[in-house]
Formats: sequence, structure tokens, C-alpha cells
Amino acid sequence: MKSYAMSNGDQMPALGLGTWKSEPGDVYKAVRSALSVGYRHFDCAYIYQNEQEIGAALHDAIMTGEVNREELWITSKLWNTHHGLSDVRECLQITLKALQLEYLDLYLIHWPVAQQKDVIFPEDGSGLISLSEITLEETWRGMEEVLSEKLTRHIGVSNFSTKKIDRVNQTAKHKIEVNQVELHPLLQQKELLEYCNEENIIVTAYSPLGSRDRIAQMKADDEPDLFKIPEIVDIGKEHNCSPAQVLIAWAINRDTVVIPKSTNEARLRQNFEAADIKLSLEEMSQIDQLDKHYRYVTGAFFALPGSDYTVANLWDEE
Repeated sequence: MKSYAMSNGDQMPALGLGTWKSEPGDVYKAVRSALSVGYRHFDCAYIYQNEQEIGAALHDAIMTGEVNREELWITSKLWNTHHGLSDVRECLQITLKALQLEYLDLYLIHWPVAQQKDVIFPEDGSGLISLSEITLEETWRGMEEVLSEKLTRHIGVSNFSTKKIDRVNQTAKHKIEVNQVELHPLLQQKELLEYCNEENIIVTAYSPLGSRDRIAQMKADDEPDLFKIPEIVDIGKEHNCSPAQVLIAWAINRDTVVIPKSTNEARLRQNFEAADIKLSLEEMSQIDQLDKHYRYVTGAFFALPGSDYTVANLWDEE
């Protein structure tokens, strides 16, 4: 499995299992199946509300000798309710307890958004806190503290623009190592990727298959289906593989980490095998032409009346 070297030499596997939207009752089996296939990288988050079941799967696999902790790469994310300097550790400790781990390999700020501590997901602006009150710099100091306490080996961000990364890194003692963002052929984020490469920031692609199982409220009526793009279908036929495998291979061929989600054992195996598919320069060029700057996860659920968050300033695309 291809991997990327971190600042201290740790290796982050290029392919991981995403666990967003993996239902309780399914995710335990999915993690155990993924481990048997060969996955060693698992992407989790406090807000996914399934870390306890993931932890049980990891614990049982370690106890039976199927894998040891040192072979695993476990990522989780700080939720918006815990952006205060003194709250970062609390959120991480909840995650560590649920995952039955002593440390994470990577901890990310999930969104550049702050919320009231008792509001898991805001329904109006009163549940949100301006970044002028709880700044990204303050949250990052909390991240640096849990890093220094060895509760995580690496720290990074998710859904951050170049502007926000720059802002944090200007005062950071330990610079951002990873940025996890939505990436697929319709949202290639070339400028962001180039910037992160220049800054030695590893980029992880979430929703690489188009986040097909999002709840209906998060879907547009006319959103495109990545699996039906003619160029993707044709490249799949050329390699005797599925459109999903082409999408995963494309992400790895452009030197990003990718975390497709599945709870189906056959698809878990297919996704894992996609890491070995080599796309030609011509095929990569074909896909390069597909970019439409189309987001499946727009962040509009944070652009609420009574707050100063907008979709434009979330992504700094005003």
C-alpha cells in the first residue's frame, strides 16, 4: 500500500476506510471485514456517533492478534462544540475512550466553525459562535497541547481553505500536517492541492465517490452522479474495473490520501484493490478536464440566519 511520510517519518496509508454515515450495527462488522481485507487506516470523528462500535472492533481485532496497534493509522476529528482552548482535550479524551486507544495517529479540526457547547448541530444562528470570539488560533493551541501530551501523534485540519491554513500557520508552534477536504473529479481543488504540496501538507480526499448516501436534506435535486460520467465509465471498461475503483485510483494517482466509505465486504475489497490501479497520463488528463468546482457537501448547514457564517466565507471564495 502506498503511503506518505509525515514530519517525523510516520507513514500515513494512502487508502483508508471512511466511517461517516456508517450505521451502528454495521460499522463493527465493516471494520473487522476491512481489517481482514488489509485496511490499516480508519477515518473517524466524534460527530459520527459510531466511535464506540469502531473501538470495539479495533479492540477485538488487537486482542485476537489479527493486528497490533502500531500497524494501525487512526484519525479522528474535533467537533465544533469543543473549539475552546480548554475543551479540545475533553473532546479527544471522549474519542480515545470510545475507540479504546491511548493515542490517535492524527487529530483534525473538523470544520472552521465554532458552536455552543450544548448544541451538537445548530438549527439557527444562536447555536453558532463567531470565529472572532473563539478563534482558529485558539483552537489550534488546544490541538498543539494534546499533541505535546502525546494524546495524538499528528494534528491537522479539515475543510480549511488556503487562507485559513495560512492564518493558523502564522502563529503555530507546530504547523498543520494534513488537510482533509472534499475531492473528486468534479471538485479537484487544484490550487488548494498545489498550495498544500508547497507547504508540505498531506491532502486527504473525502466523499471521493460523491457521498451517495447522504441524507436527503443534504442532496440537490439535480446533483451529478460520478458513477455515470462517460469518461469515468470508459476508463473503468479499459481497466476492467468499476467507476468507483477509477475514482479511488485517480485520487491515489494524484498523490492524495483517499477514504471511501463502505460497509459491504465485496465493495470494501474492490475499493482496496483500486489502490493498485495505475492510470495512464492520457487517462489522468481526461479526468483533469472534468472539474466543475461542484461540491456535494456545501457547508450550507452552517450558513444560518443570525450568524456571520456564509457558504462563501466558509470556503473563502467571496
